[in-house]
Amino acid sequence: MHKSVIVIHGGAGAWQPERRKAGIAGVKTAAKTGYDILKSGGTALDAVEAAVKTMEDNPTFNAGLGSTLTINKQIQMEASIMDGKTLRAGAVSLLKDIKNPVQLARIVMENTDHVFMAAEGAEKLADLYGLERRNPTTELRLRYWHELTTKLKNAELESLPKLSKLLESHPHMFETDTVGAVAIDKNGDTAAATSTGGRALKLPGRIGDTPLIGCGNYADNEAGACSATGIGEVAIRLVLAKTTCDLMRTSQSAQEAVKTSIQLVNRRLPPKSSMGLIAVDTHGGIGAAHNTPNLCWAYITPKTQKPKAAMQAKTIIQTKIKTEKTWENANL
Repeated sequence: MHKSVIVIHGGAGAWQPERRKAGIAGVKTAAKTGYDILKSGGTALDAVEAAVKTMEDNPTFNAGLGSTLTINKQIQMEASIMDGKTLRAGAVSLLKDIKNPVQLARIVMENTDHVFMAAEGAEKLADLYGLERRNPTTELRLRYWHELTTKLKNAELESLPKLSKLLESHPHMFETDTVGAVAIDKNGDTAAATSTGGRALKLPGRIGDTPLIGCGNYADNEAGACSATGIGEVAIRLVLAKTTCDLMRTSQSAQEAVKTSIQLVNRRLPPKSSMGLIAVDTHGGIGAAHNTPNLCWAYITPKTQKPKAAMQAKTIIQTKIKTEKTWENANL
């Protein structure tokens, strides 16, 4: 018998003070929802799906309800789920109004011969299975969109580097609040699920790391499970979730693995490659690390029994741009 454990994240980035209370409450609810399933003998797969669905239903997060808008004011959501026991996985992208994208990702995994479906084909599959739809746009995301596009126009938008300048001045508008969950159940089976609305002002058709198995999401009973949050292009280039799981496969603990992966991001990719990671290893150890100001996350283990949540992980690994050195702030 293994010890059941679940770890949740609600996104890495610069969480504004007025949203932090709701964020902490949201990841605690997600953790409890998933852990209750584990505690009653349910599977890790059921636990991570249920946990992520609660965050997709919470407008605090950039996933499902409350997803960010593309540069031309569209919604394009994505999600994935993976079963570490069988290595089966399902992923969806370019969704307009599916209430719970992670639920559709599981349908792809369990009821088709495919792993990844997008746009019209994925929406038709949702209709076949009677999935609920809703308008994911919220007043907050609309306000952010109007503020961002106004600033871009005033800056006489010529190229994407303008977005980098805006990021420095207004980081809260670009919060990459991808949500995710990883778990291990009493049988030692692992699972991971991740969902997002994507980057603010992304180009229509852009697909991030979340639905790309191995990049934003991965689970393998021989290694563990990992969910990523941050700039999707960074996770894609480093196949970051699989890289983290491979580190656990070579005997690193979950905490050592996420720390090593974030250090890799800082070393190999340009400054401001914002990322956060959560993981669980095959022994039930948990890990969380990030190079962003905040990571909204929570966990429950048999020892805690109740959700423990914070806006920062125990290890923050940041890049000092001018000297290209890294340092750690422990026990935050």
